[in-house]
Amino acid sequence: MEKPDKLIVNGKRLDGRGVDDLRPISIHAHVLSNADGSALIRWGNNLVLAGVRGPRECFPRHMADPFKAIIRAKYEMTPFSSKEEHGRSGPNRRSIEISKLIRHVFENVVLLEKYPKSQIDIFIEILQSDGGTRCAAITAASVALADAGIPMKDMVQAVAVGKVNDEIVLDLNYIEDSASDGADVPIAVAGRNKDILLFQMDGILDKSQFEEVFSKVFKAADKIKELQTKALEEVYFATEKGEVKKRLPLY
Repeated sequence: MEKPDKLIVNGKRLDGRGVDDLRPISIHAHVLSNADGSALIRWGNNLVLAGVRGPRECFPRHMADPFKAIIRAKYEMTPFSSKEEHGRSGPNRRSIEISKLIRHVFENVVLLEKYPKSQIDIFIEILQSDGGTRCAAITAASVALADAGIPMKDMVQAVAVGKVNDEIVLDLNYIEDSASDGADVPIAVAGRNKDILLFQMDGILDKSQFEEVFSKVFKAADKIKELQTKALEEVYFATEKGEVKKRLPLY
């Protein structure tokens, strides 16, 4: 990919956003008929589908924990989601790593002790990618778990912050992530108490820049949580009225 000369011109990024702007986000819950919970998220040009099964009997049984449920997470990118190598079919080191970190995130918020000897499965498919897919995946998985009725301490929101042309910017897209010589910092938080559930960093930031990083993340998390809540309310209030929530086509 040819690197653009400048990623920020007159305070505007190449896609027209300011440094504090999220890409357009839309979230829909309860989109799959055969999953216990599901969510579809459009985040800029990212399209991510999350499905949840469980709690159900742990298999194989010797993996069961007598005191709490176990979480299994599977993150995969469809072969057509990206032109990059990590979009090929089948598991790879990147997908295995992200699957593990998603599991760790939700082990800290799901009330696992309510379901001993059981398992909860989180399946995530990246249908289209444009940077920040792990953050979109975590955000969608949180909605899918709530849609499945699985109790959690809080909803989880995730967003990345990075350094582009020596400026701290919110929600990097693929061009900004790959063409910038700065940092990329994906962060997941529990919205109510702002507990940090995921913190990764690729690149270098000064100690003085972290206050700005977390300020941008916490403000963005509040906006994302509103969208998550709205998606779940649409399902809940339809059910309360005795209506059947119409499943959404995946396009």
